[in-house]
Amino acid sequence: MIERRRARTRAIVLVPVISRSRGAARAQGEEPRRPTVTHSPQDRLAEATGLAEAIDLDVAEAVIVPLVQPKPGTFFGSGKVDEVAERVKALEVELVIVDHAISPVQQRNLEKKLNAKVLDRTGLILEIFGRRARTREGRLQVELAHLGYQKSRLVRSWTHLERQRGGAGFLGGPGETQLELDRRMLQDRIDSLNEELEVVVRTRELHRTGRRKVPYPIVAIVGYTNAGKSTLFNRLTGAGVLAKDQVFATLDPTMREVRLPEGRRIILSDTVGFISDLPTMLVAAFRATLEEVIEANLILHVRDISHAESAAQRADVEQVLDGLGVATTGPDAHILEVWNKLDRLSPAAREEVEHQARRNENPPALVSAITGEGTAELLTLIEARVSAGDERIVLAVPASAGALMHWLHANAEIVEQRSDEDGLTHFVIRIEQGKRGRLEGQLKRAGLGMPRA
Repeated sequence: MIERRRARTRAIVLVPVISRSRGAARAQGEEPRRPTVTHSPQDRLAEATGLAEAIDLDVAEAVIVPLVQPKPGTFFGSGKVDEVAERVKALEVELVIVDHAISPVQQRNLEKKLNAKVLDRTGLILEIFGRRARTREGRLQVELAHLGYQKSRLVRSWTHLERQRGGAGFLGGPGETQLELDRRMLQDRIDSLNEELEVVVRTRELHRTGRRKVPYPIVAIVGYTNAGKSTLFNRLTGAGVLAKDQVFATLDPTMREVRLPEGRRIILSDTVGFISDLPTMLVAAFRATLEEVIEANLILHVRDISHAESAAQRADVEQVLDGLGVATTGPDAHILEVWNKLDRLSPAAREEVEHQARRNENPPALVSAITGEGTAELLTLIEARVSAGDERIVLAVPASAGALMHWLHANAEIVEQRSDEDGLTHFVIRIEQGKRGRLEGQLKRAGLGMPRA
């Protein structure tokens, strides 16, 4: 039997650019956001198109739509709605993506007038997350986030992309029958998911507690989606994490042990990519995953320095980190910026980037995760940052204290080791301040005192 290839859903992408003044926003009681670097309309258009293509949609047209102020009923003005309706009919489009948050009323009114399914930015990102999640935790988090989104939009006529089956998202497979359930049953499912996630979170906390007992420093990689985080993770660890040139290629956290140049061991964590206007419900749903970032000893903020919107992407990432309670500025900030994709820069652009790096108050690491350039220097910088509070201690250990020697090799950096004729092994070690108490206990059990640093 010959399997028929399923046709891709045709879509139009609309990117609203709202030119309303801050004064008008305040007049409507909206809280002004903190000053930030904004993305250009062209970059937003390219990103929205990339998001649509990430779930295999056939983008027939993508346009920027200037807008003074959203209309309560249909978001766009009547003239623009009529124009889009004509394009939907002419291009035989089934799905219209609005790269902005729209209300359930606006969504339903647009669907009636356009005679096509309408999906806003939050819904589109949820679709992608549904496709990308691989672990049980990831699937639970995505479904929970989707059900929270769906709860306010539950209508019995919602049949979005019913031909597309399978996958971990809400296009098909797990959760698709939820569309026809009433609010009570929907809430029952949300409660059930929360209970399942509590078990997963407890398990993750047990693993985290186990790592604290080692404990190796945690170094978490964060950054805008498609900045090259997973490629860098693979380069530093030799792991085979999925690394594709597409948005949200990584959703489920991956952790690997890495030995630094002078022997120090760390746990490197790859995390979900951030994006502008990341839906709040997704940040909340993935908070258990992002706990690795919150508790990290050092955060590597990977930036695609070749991207025209690199500064705006940086602002978006820092906004999410701020929301997680992670300090991005000041003495409490423990972030090392990694300017990635040097290989994509022209000689002139590279010279300018290097000049910017030298002028930076906190100099970044300049790397190419693809070629490996700069990664050795990056590891040295990581070691300097995670070892900043270490103590240097000299020990003389008798041959009978085998357990102490084993502990030293497992928990401290051995800077120097030599044996003498009296059977003593002389160590010069570097150890974290947090392990000093445990070292004192090991020395006491071996009948030794704590020497001076």
